[in-house]
Amino acid sequence: MGEVRVRIAPSPTGFLHIGTARTALYNWLFARNKRGKFILRIEDTDLERSSPQMVDVIIDSLRWLGLDWDEGPYFQSQRMELYRDYAQRLLTSKNAYYCYCSEDELRERRERAIKEKKDWKYNRRCLRLTPEERQELEREGRPTTLRFFVPEGETVVEDLVCGRVEKDNSDIEDLIIVRSDGRPTYNLACIVDDLEMRITHVIRGNDHLSNTFKQILIYKALGAPSPQFAHLPLGLGEDRSKISKRHGAVSVTEYKKMGFLPEALVNYLALLGWSPGDDREIMSRQELVKVFSLARVSPRNPIFDIQKLEWMNSQYIKGLEEGDLLRLVLPFLREKGWFREELGEEKREWLKRVLLLLRERAHKLTDFEDLGSYFFSSEIEYDPQTVEEYLRSPGTKRKIVLLGERFAELKDFSAENIEIALRALAKELGVKAAELIHPLRVAATGRKGGPSLFHLLELLGKEKVLKRLENTLSLISE
Repeated sequence: MGEVRVRIAPSPTGFLHIGTARTALYNWLFARNKRGKFILRIEDTDLERSSPQMVDVIIDSLRWLGLDWDEGPYFQSQRMELYRDYAQRLLTSKNAYYCYCSEDELRERRERAIKEKKDWKYNRRCLRLTPEERQELEREGRPTTLRFFVPEGETVVEDLVCGRVEKDNSDIEDLIIVRSDGRPTYNLACIVDDLEMRITHVIRGNDHLSNTFKQILIYKALGAPSPQFAHLPLGLGEDRSKISKRHGAVSVTEYKKMGFLPEALVNYLALLGWSPGDDREIMSRQELVKVFSLARVSPRNPIFDIQKLEWMNSQYIKGLEEGDLLRLVLPFLREKGWFREELGEEKREWLKRVLLLLRERAHKLTDFEDLGSYFFSSEIEYDPQTVEEYLRSPGTKRKIVLLGERFAELKDFSAENIEIALRALAKELGVKAAELIHPLRVAATGRKGGPSLFHLLELLGKEKVLKRLENTLSLISE
């Protein structure tokens, strides 16, 4: 086998869908595993719906995922002459013919067939026109499309994922390959590009399988060998329907904004329908490249599990160096209005320690906003139910006062000294340490749960802790 050449060909009519990102990843992994080429092609023949902005978004999304390409991006809108040449070849060889049926006529026939409960397929009306009838229709200025003539017989796809799939050609309609405005349809442009770019393997979603039968016929009509095909089962939502907005985020851009790491998303998408053959779940990009093969892609539709993705993302967050953690989280904090100023060295080191304390509970980069809001904001919110449960019980006010007095005496407000002072007070009062710890946590953070209390108090600082204890006394008195 010669050089492996694969491609991803998104349409710039919207953001990069998470399903397209998975397809791109499988193509990229296959190319890198085989030391081949990964090519980026932009299918922008739908001029009304395509936009340069979406091209930029798609390219940025692929780069964010780390899916670098070896050639491209190629733009179909810049290759129209090439498609016209191939269309003429099919017309000259009598593998295509002009069709003068308008969209309204076709719609009417289709609707009539449905009403009569008949299967609809174009009846080759224009194929049987006489030369005189054609000339008359052309004089009328009828919109003209070009249809591919589907021969008799059977078409077989030897698919690298689905296995052997067959279809009788009688079930395939003579498809339009050039629209009335001269633009090629998907099936023609796709084939021309794959031929010209010497694509050896077409790896795409199995929703394209019906197109593959048509495309193989066109390859044969052009006298060209078709590439090998691998149709990937589509990822489904938990309700087993195609992933859509009702399942939540659907684009790579949204996952980025939600605080997912590209390494985690790549890792998860790789395992969404493919297995390395063992129980490994956390795999680096290099490990994925080394062991990836189409033979281990499951023919079953995988279920997209957002909770599993969040767990995987949390593992990658835990593995970040403290400097990288700060660099990645800080933009989200600034977006909330915190730390907009340039951070000095002392503030940066403090913030690193805060993030390291919080990250055990973080599943996404955006989680730090909520997990650590009591660090970042001078105002904290107290949940009325939590206040009632932990601060309004008999004797709590006195405990808060005594804790404030002991903390005020501490010259070194370290986690170790805070804990010693609290446990000493608990012993003097004859109560369990927990009876001081719980109201203290609520007083300092407004919450009943969180990371190590003594370490978070040290990071809050003596002045802020004493101020919050004082504010809590007012809250209890209300």
